[in-house]
Amino acid sequence: MSQNKTLPSWRALTSHEVMPEANHDDVARLNVLTHLNYHLGSRVLPGVKQAFEQHVKPAFVAQQQREPETRHEIRQAMLQNGYFQFWSALRRSAMEMRHQTGRIVALRQADALSAQVAALNASAPHSLALDATVQVPANISEVDIHCQPGCYYQEYFEADVTVAASYDVGLFVTTAGLLGGLSDGGGQAIVNWLALQHPDFKPKRILDIGCTIGHNIVPLAQAFPDAEVIAIDVARPCLRYAHARAVALGVSNISFVQANGEDLPQFADESFDLITTAMFWHETSHSAMPNILRTINRLLKPGGLTLHLEQPQYHQMGLYEQFIRDWDTYFNNEPYWGPMHDLDLPAMLSQAGFNAADMFDVGVRAKVDERIFGKREAGESGEDYGRAPVWNAFGLWKKP
Repeated sequence: MSQNKTLPSWRALTSHEVMPEANHDDVARLNVLTHLNYHLGSRVLPGVKQAFEQHVKPAFVAQQQREPETRHEIRQAMLQNGYFQFWSALRRSAMEMRHQTGRIVALRQADALSAQVAALNASAPHSLALDATVQVPANISEVDIHCQPGCYYQEYFEADVTVAASYDVGLFVTTAGLLGGLSDGGGQAIVNWLALQHPDFKPKRILDIGCTIGHNIVPLAQAFPDAEVIAIDVARPCLRYAHARAVALGVSNISFVQANGEDLPQFADESFDLITTAMFWHETSHSAMPNILRTINRLLKPGGLTLHLEQPQYHQMGLYEQFIRDWDTYFNNEPYWGPMHDLDLPAMLSQAGFNAADMFDVGVRAKVDERIFGKREAGESGEDYGRAPVWNAFGLWKKP
């Protein structure tokens, strides 16, 4: 990242009818946290590597008579380093304060948000299907993912959407706005990639698994307005909010359905042309992932595409980068992050019934509104080891 880039204000986000209103003090807090995150990534984080190379690694070698052989050995050694402790504590605090601020903004107007969401949802009742029998799986119910109170599913009263609204408020803070005005950079990245690499692909039926607030599926629905789009999640508050948000944005070809991707008996075999996820697998348990991949294989048409935005697998990088990316596993309440990025994805796809030889991975990045967020500067990677809007998508075309 550039060290002197001017960041946009949180107010640069595109307003929509269910976005909570933030007052002067709210915006000031959100902007301070955005700048803190940016400062930690651009100014402080390089010093962590310097501390490792100049102090921690030489001490390890002197003691062990060899270099560290795993990222876990690096982490254990770095835990005693004051500079790493300083950076890590600030990064964790920035995440907690993001969620605290988002919760304050959303809870203060909880009743008004619920009423607004309910009104929008009532205007298009056919495209929201909630199911009280759907159980929230343990990987969601037992973990406040990335320190988010209530994760994605918590409801404090009937029709509560505050957990979804606060998530929408806070996304900007972690990525310094680089997900775009609607925080939809992931979906925009898929749309851009398809337009550039596969312009003749026109899916008629699209499934998005783990849609949360629907920010990444809306661009796909807009890019393929004649397609029937189905977005599923287990979290009721997110689905209510996502549906109302899509209605508010004038998108009418998405049905939001409460369902668990491990088993989707309501959908026929080979009935989808495109099946997507966005930053989903690293929040999924090892027991759930094989079931969901098998479901995708069952539902995907021959000739169809399944595409998944994720951070890169660890085997593609050196030990230090593995260690620094693995920070989320141990310090950001992301227990599935490291184990997922250790997986042999071709083997997982093969076990799910796909031909692993068909798998590809490709780098994609969010398309940012340059009128608001400025042009990417020469030499700017945008990388912050898991925070930047840069993904390593993997997928495959299912051969007939």
